[in-house]
Amino acid sequence: MTARPSGAGARRRRIRRIAAVLQRHGLGLAAGLLGLDGWIPFNRGVLGHAARDEPYTSPDHVRLALEELGPTFIKLGQLLSTRPDLLPPDYVRELAKLQDGAPADDWESIREVLREELGADPDEVFATFDPQPLAAASIGQAYAATRHDGTEVVVKVRRPGAVAQVTQDLEILQNLAQRAEQRWDQARQFNLPGLVDEFSRTLRAELDYLQEGRNAERFARDFADASDVAIPRVFWETTTSRVLTLQRMRGIRIDDLTALDAAAIDRPQLAHRGAHLILTMVFEHRFFHADPHPGNMFVHLEGSLALIDFGMVGQLDEEVAEQLADILLAFTRADADALTTAVLALSVTKDFADRDELRAAFASFLAQYRDRPVAEINLTRLLGEVLGLLRRHHLQLPQQTALLFKVLMMGEGLASHLDPEFDMMQALAPFSERIIRQRFSLHALAKRWAEASSDAGALLLELPRTLRQLRRVLDANGFAVHLRAQELEPLVSRAERIGNRMVAGLIAAALINGIGELVSGNTGWRGRARVLIGTGASVIGALGGYLLWTTRRRR
Repeated sequence: MTARPSGAGARRRRIRRIAAVLQRHGLGLAAGLLGLDGWIPFNRGVLGHAARDEPYTSPDHVRLALEELGPTFIKLGQLLSTRPDLLPPDYVRELAKLQDGAPADDWESIREVLREELGADPDEVFATFDPQPLAAASIGQAYAATRHDGTEVVVKVRRPGAVAQVTQDLEILQNLAQRAEQRWDQARQFNLPGLVDEFSRTLRAELDYLQEGRNAERFARDFADASDVAIPRVFWETTTSRVLTLQRMRGIRIDDLTALDAAAIDRPQLAHRGAHLILTMVFEHRFFHADPHPGNMFVHLEGSLALIDFGMVGQLDEEVAEQLADILLAFTRADADALTTAVLALSVTKDFADRDELRAAFASFLAQYRDRPVAEINLTRLLGEVLGLLRRHHLQLPQQTALLFKVLMMGEGLASHLDPEFDMMQALAPFSERIIRQRFSLHALAKRWAEASSDAGALLLELPRTLRQLRRVLDANGFAVHLRAQELEPLVSRAERIGNRMVAGLIAAALINGIGELVSGNTGWRGRARVLIGTGASVIGALGGYLLWTTRRRR
């Protein structure tokens, strides 16, 4: 049975273990930035992994360290593999190799959990129950069973002690994130405490099998009218927060090309259906499977697609969906200004980005895709370039948006594996057009107008109270405006120049107008026209000279 960590002693041992693993993998600098330098033992030990011809890279060491540290850190690495806006591509690719596997717990410890949760021995609750696990993950294990009505099911059982271990690790991670932010300037750009909070919510949701069951039912409702999509049924009478019973999905793994060809399944059509399934979840339901790797998708012989494993999901709220629509619209119009504004609005980064520099980067980016046929645009490469720009300018996406980008790239990779000629941008086009139409529909415009009116009304209602508070502050403390003469000098000079020009212009206009009226209206003055014109020209010349002299004196 898994040991349950408890007390300050267990916490100290765990911190010492984290420090030792980081040091052993040559990550002593990271340990120092996390405030673990005092816990690092003098004996670094050996790497403890198989030798290979090529040296281990830094991404290799990070992945291996996370694997050694166990379930919580494996999950952390898996989550970071979905954040290409934070990590360079080589780290993302390496962390994507993390497998959520572990040695299986002994059957008796699992059997005890089933007895506690279901109130009886599994052999009584189910018609059959195979004690050999189908899979052993870091948090739970899955078993094949049969209900008394003959339905084949998969029973997921949470490991004993998993919650205690994860809770302890999350507390340590939160403390380390706060230390890093205090010690390391770049850590503040990534908002490490915020990232750990997001990770904690995601992992705690995965620990609760009731939540996973609710996720499965929501997917079932969303695809209730889709005959070519199969979602496993949840059997609530044998489901608790520690045990989940789902209908067993059998079929061919979607990436098993040999088996698909043997079953005479049209792979190009399957690629289109798989991509359409992902795009429908994202852009229509706005509730999507956040880990659609091939092991979670099966093809039934009659052609339907089956989804399993609903622990990690993504959801787009209304505000983020509208911001994504603004980004999409700016891209289709090749408008760098609008794209910069939309990306900055979407970003959750605390530090201010250089807008002019970002706009220049987006203008160069858009120039690469201007006038290019859609069929020539690779979605994964396009999103990769966008995420690279975000990383270079220290802009961070909301977690759900980062998950969305990752899912789209996984979807294109899966479809291209089935059909090398598959065009993800063409499949995305109808959804993009629908998003833009919805953005400017009468309903959407009316909603935004109503929200703006509500905000304006609230502002007007708050204005008198705000002004009264401001007056009380000014009456009590007053305020002082400090001006320096050198700061006012350019303003004074400019005002003087403008004033001189206005006066000179008025005098000159009046003089010319007066001379014109005298000459045209009184025949007696016509003989003296040359004298009048000469005098006027002399006066205007004198004014011009005065203006030139005052300007030079000011300089």
